[in-house]
Order: sequence, then C-alpha cells, then structure tokens
Amino acid sequence: MNLLAEIDWKAWVPGTWAAARVLLILVLAWIAMSLSGQLIRGIRRYMHARAGSAEDAKRVDTIGRVFRYVAAVVISLVAGMLVLSELGVSIAPILGAAGVVGVAVGFGAQSLVKDFFSGFFLLLENQIRVGDVVDVGGKSGLVEEVTLRYVRLRDFEGKVHFIPNGEITVVSNFTLDFAYALVEVGVAYREDADQALGLMQRVAEEMRRDAAFAHKIIEPVEVVGVERWDDSAVILRVRLKVLPIEQWSVRREYLKRLKRAFDAAGVEIPYPHLTVYAGQAKDGSAPAFRLAPSAALHLARDSARDAS
Repeated sequence: MNLLAEIDWKAWVPGTWAAARVLLILVLAWIAMSLSGQLIRGIRRYMHARAGSAEDAKRVDTIGRVFRYVAAVVISLVAGMLVLSELGVSIAPILGAAGVVGVAVGFGAQSLVKDFFSGFFLLLENQIRVGDVVDVGGKSGLVEEVTLRYVRLRDFEGKVHFIPNGEITVVSNFTLDFAYALVEVGVAYREDADQALGLMQRVAEEMRRDAAFAHKIIEPVEVVGVERWDDSAVILRVRLKVLPIEQWSVRREYLKRLKRAFDAAGVEIPYPHLTVYAGQAKDGSAPAFRLAPSAALHLARDSARDAS
C-alpha cells in the first residue's frame, strides 16, 4: 500500500493516455489501409465484371495497383503526423519547414515531378497497361508493372528494364485492342504471283479452320498483293488480324505452313545461290548447265582469286 501511495499518478496517467492514443492511431491506420485495400479490390472486381474486353480488364488492374499505392502513402503520412502530435512534437514547424524544403527540393527534383506527371497521364490516357508488349525509351518488352514513377519491362531474353516515366516521349504499344501478323514472302521472278498469293490465302484460311488458331485470328486474311521488286525476288505481302500478343505465334505457324505449301506446289523461294541456265524453260525442257567436278573446282578457285 505504501508503494502504491508513493507513485505519482498525476505524472503517470497522461503518459499512459498518450501511449494509448498512439496505439489507437496505429491500429486505426492499419484498419484504414485494410479497408482501403478491400474497397479497391471490390471496385476492381465490379469493374472486371463490367469490362467489355480483356483490354479493359488489364487497364482496371493497372489503375487498381496505383490507387493502392497512393492510398497507402496518404494513410501513412496522416498517421505519422498524428503520432508526432501525440508525442508532443509540434507539426506546424515541420509543415512549414517541409514547405521550404519542398520548394528547394522541387528545383533539384524536377525530373521526379516530371516522372509523376507523365505516369499519371500514361494511366489516364490508357497508353500502357500491365501485360502489354510495348516499345518505350528505346526498350521493348512485356509490361510487368506501371507506377507513377516508372514502367518495368521484361524483354524476350528475360532482362528487366526500369524506364522513368519522364523519359517516355513515344509509346509504341503492340498489343492494344488487336494486332496484325504481317507476312512478307519473296518468290522467284519466274513464278506466277497470282498462284503464290492464292496459296498464301489458302494457308491462312486453313489456319482459321484449325481449332488451335481459330480463336486467335479475328478476320479473314487480307491479301495486300505484290509489295515490291527486290534484286532477286518479288515480295508478296499479306496480313492477318489477330488477338493482342498473338501476332508472333500466328506468324511463325503461318510461315511454317506456307513453306510446306510452297514446296508441295513447286514455288521457288529465292535464296543466295548460283545457278547457270542455258535457255531453260520453267517446264524443264532445257536442262541447266552441270559442270564437271574439276571444272567447278577451277571456277571456284578463279572466283576466290578474283575476289582477293
């Protein structure tokens, strides 16, 4: 009883209440962060349900991540100032000093401010979303994260690139809404261009009927026609409208099937080689020159000597 009587309750009680209030602020901050996270997730699920396409869903995911980050920063700053106030630290001088320091830092952190403003408009205008394949800041790759500060890309080799938003002046998005698998094929000048284009169209139509690729190709193939004349080939062009990020897989499969179709039809695909003809027609009525092994060897040596 004597020990209890000697305790200075008047000095102890205020400190206890201050500690309790600090604890209460921290608990409320934790609850606020949890509620804000649940609210943002709920809004994201609602927007997902109303999204008209996968592209809209990716945009909702990207904006949701940014909102969670902003909410966490705001709640942490407010809680920190309230805790300092409960500990007896005057907030007014801190805010005043922060304003002065902010002006000074603003001149030296202009690039940081530029990053945040650029990142805000990147998200507002729906230029980049998580899951897109883009070319920004001289780097290309899959977008893994978009914040107000930077864009994180992973290229085909697995390297990760962090591009500050302030350095992004041009955005090339390869997977926005839809994409085109553009195919250019060279055939020999003696080939019938209409026949080759017909084979290219037929191969594309067969791919559209294939269950593995039918859902990837949105529209029938567009036969552009003869694109240009190269030194040793006539370049033919077609393109297929496909789902986002599917243009590369569709193009690879299309080229593989087209090679098989050209081989079966006897359509020549030029490649660097030397063939000496003596008036040979396409039907083979006049055979090509065939040099004896010794003559071919002498010809190769003479060509090498002339080149040197």
